[in-house]
Amino acid sequence: MLRSVILAASRSSRVERLVATAPFSRDVVRRFVAGTKITDALRATRELVDDGLAVTLDNLGEDTVTGEQATATRDEYLALLRMLGEAGLTPAAEVSVKLSALGQSFDEQLAHDNARAICAAAEAAGTTVTLDMEDHTTTDSTLDILAKLRKDFPSTGAVLQAYLRRTESDCRDLTSAGSRVRLCKGAYSEPESVAYESAREVDKSYVRCLNILMSGDGYPMLATHDPRLIAIGEDRARWFDRGHAGFEFQMLYGIRPEEQARLVGEGYTVRTYVPYGDDWYGYLMRRLAERPANLAFFARALASKS
Repeated sequence: MLRSVILAASRSSRVERLVATAPFSRDVVRRFVAGTKITDALRATRELVDDGLAVTLDNLGEDTVTGEQATATRDEYLALLRMLGEAGLTPAAEVSVKLSALGQSFDEQLAHDNARAICAAAEAAGTTVTLDMEDHTTTDSTLDILAKLRKDFPSTGAVLQAYLRRTESDCRDLTSAGSRVRLCKGAYSEPESVAYESAREVDKSYVRCLNILMSGDGYPMLATHDPRLIAIGEDRARWFDRGHAGFEFQMLYGIRPEEQARLVGEGYTVRTYVPYGDDWYGYLMRRLAERPANLAFFARALASKS
C-alpha cells in the first residue's frame, strides 16, 4: 500500500510543489541526484570511477510532448557524451536514455532517430547506451526500437522489469551473445493483469529471470539493492561459471554505497546509475516506491533541519 501511495504522489503537482519548496529537499535530492548540469554529472562520475565503479548517466526528464523538447534532450546527451570522452571517462561511463524523452509518445520514428544519433555519439566517445524501460504500454515499442538500433550498434543495452508477467519470455528473447540486459524489479504503477502485485511474487520473478539471463549467452546486468537477490546473483554466477567479467551489478547513486564498495572490493563490476538534471521529482518518487525504506532518509533530513 505504501508503494501505491508514493506512486500516486509522484503524479501530484501539489505534492511536487510541497516537496520542492521544503527546506530539507536540497539535502535529500543531493543524495540521490548528482546535480542539474553536465558539469555536476562529470564531477560525480569522476569520483565514482576513481573509486573503481562503472557509471551510467541519466539526464532526467521524460514524456516530452514536442519535437523541440525531444531534440533538446538528444542534444544534451550528445554534449554529455562528447564531454565524457574528452574527460577520459569512457568506457567506464555510459548513458541511459528514456525513449519517452526523445519523442516516443507522439512520434516513434523521431524517438528512433534521436536514439540512433545518441548511439552514434556514444560509439564515437568509446562507450555505449542503455535504453531505459518505462511503463508497460511502451514495452513493445522500446524493444522494437532496440532491435533496430542493435543492427548497427549491437552493444545497445536493454532493460527488463521483473514485475511484468511477460518478462521471462522477453529474457529468453534477449539472451543472444553480446546482448546487454539490465534486470530490475520495476517502479511504475501497473494493472494486475500485466504485473505481479506482491513483493514476494516480484522477487520470485526476478530470480526466474536472473536464471534465464545467467544461463544464456548475453551479459546480465543485475540492478538490485536487495541483499538476498545480490547473494543469489553471486551464487548463480558461480553456478553458471560466469566469472566476475561475465556480468555486473547495478545500483542507484546514493543507495547502499557501502555495499557497492564491498562488491567492487571482491572483484565484481558495479555500475552506479547517476541521474542529473532539473526534473528530479518523478525520478525520486519512483526510487522511493522501489524501496519505501528510503523514506527514513526524508525523516532524518527533516529532523536535522527542524
